[in-house]
Amino acid sequence: MRITIYTRNNCIQCHATKRAMERHGFDFEMVNLDQHPEMADTLREQGFRQLPVVIAGETRWSGFRPDMINRLRPDAIAAHA
Repeated sequence: MRITIYTRNNCIQCHATKRAMERHGFDFEMVNLDQHPEMADTLREQGFRQLPVVIAGETRWSGFRPDMINRLRPDAIAAHA
């Protein structure tokens, strides 16, 4: 599953999300909106109003959401299947 985290410099929730993803051993791509400002409009068009925005396959959310990060674990996915 491909995971992309949209972030900005000095975003506390973004840093917390990155640390939690690393702690769980997830591979992910970071897209910094300070370096790619054109992506901010795309995210707003999709209804997102805060950062980080995490897109993991069909699952999408914004903000620091440990509950959603935990749901990405393979054992959690198997338990809900």
